[in-house]
Amino acid sequence: MEGAGLTEQQRDAARQSLGTEAVPQSLGTEAARLLATTTKTPPQAREITPRWLTRVLPWVEVAGAVYRVNRRHTYPVGGGRVGFAFEGARVRVIPPSLAELPPLGGYDDAAVLERLAGLFEQREYAPGEAVVRAGEPADGLVLLAHGKAVRLERGPYGDALVRATLSAGDHAGAERSWAASLGAAERSGAGPSGAEGRWPYTLEARTPCTVLYLPWEAFDALADRSPSLRARLDRHRAELARPRNKHGEAAIAVAAGHRGEPVLPGTFADYDPGPREYELSVSQAVLRVHTRVADLFSEPMDQTEQQLRLTVEAVLEAQEHALVNDPGFGLLHNVDPRQRLPTRGGPPTPDDLDELLSRRKKTRYFLAHPAAIAAFGRECNRRGVHPEPVTVEGRALPAWRGVPILPCDKLPVSRAGTTAILAFRTGEDDQGVVGLRQTGLPGERLPGLSVRRTGIDERAITSYLVSAHYSAAVLVPDALGMLTDVQVHDQRFTSATE
Repeated sequence: MEGAGLTEQQRDAARQSLGTEAVPQSLGTEAARLLATTTKTPPQAREITPRWLTRVLPWVEVAGAVYRVNRRHTYPVGGGRVGFAFEGARVRVIPPSLAELPPLGGYDDAAVLERLAGLFEQREYAPGEAVVRAGEPADGLVLLAHGKAVRLERGPYGDALVRATLSAGDHAGAERSWAASLGAAERSGAGPSGAEGRWPYTLEARTPCTVLYLPWEAFDALADRSPSLRARLDRHRAELARPRNKHGEAAIAVAAGHRGEPVLPGTFADYDPGPREYELSVSQAVLRVHTRVADLFSEPMDQTEQQLRLTVEAVLEAQEHALVNDPGFGLLHNVDPRQRLPTRGGPPTPDDLDELLSRRKKTRYFLAHPAAIAAFGRECNRRGVHPEPVTVEGRALPAWRGVPILPCDKLPVSRAGTTAILAFRTGEDDQGVVGLRQTGLPGERLPGLSVRRTGIDERAITSYLVSAHYSAAVLVPDALGMLTDVQVHDQRFTSATE
């Protein structure tokens, strides 16, 4: 018998050490939960976000799965960013990317581009040094491989005005690079770079800059030996001679302010001969649910329905990621080169967002990573500026100049701590950015998203195909702009702690 070897005094001491709490007086809560019905939440997922971009985009029905954007004919002007390869301290231009320069747009002679890339000279500049000076002979092409520089022009009162900020991939003087196709008088006289072929502005380094420089003499010599390059430069010169408006579109001749009965000019609106077409992309997933789970474990919550709900959310998250990052139709990759501008000093400031706003009319939204929004808030605090929030779909969001700043964690942040901020207008009526989808799909669960049961296999597993068909289109180039090189870290705080 248990405890038989203990004396009566030892048994009394044991009872006293156990105390009254050690003896259960009623049914415990742990045991009671076995018979009670618990209050449960549906399965949660950290991946789910507000998906503001897909909520604010106007969606256009694409019945034939292809959306064609017709525009007025625009003469190619180039202006994209040149790419570079870094090999230790040595930098070289990536030859195919030279086709981003206006005179070489569409030029694809790989051998000539390779030889042209080898003619560039690498130069280094410290902050404050002039890469080129106003009034000096414009005798070369400048490619900025690393760093930031500003273009300074003399104002009406003798002060220096910052006309533009250049960052890696930008260039200066490319308008002079078709000199090889001009006559000798034009080569030695007035040229497209300014009076008497001189720089009309000063390019000053704001950070340590690495520049690749191409002398025009070397370029002209190569063009003289390359018929294909000379022909491309001749075409570029002919394109520059055609009438165009300030946006590069073929001009429509209009007479205004005349009196009497003058002969009015004949004209027509020319169309782009090769309009872009957008095909619907797709995000898909195959959900598998065992029939045993669906049959026996669907109370009080339907297991199949919860599995489908989480899978649909994942597909929609993939859809928004593609709308931002897809190389074909993603917004980041469809910003016109003339609508890209770098920050002035790193973090996004009110001045930067003002410059971004000034590039288009009717800007409806900014789109930024939450870290970029926080960085902008810090810059506003430093200046004592407190922007008023705005309400979008019943929620208060940060804003600048009354334009909502939508958070989107799909915008990438580089390892260096930089990201981008997008600004855009929306809708077909305003020639903005639109989303594309097709509705009325078999098994449609949401507009443009379908769930279709594909059957039960020999393992008694039921499969469901979840598909979302979508794309996005920018109707005219100035509908979308981007602030690049946005620093999200607090530089002042970092330097103070170091």
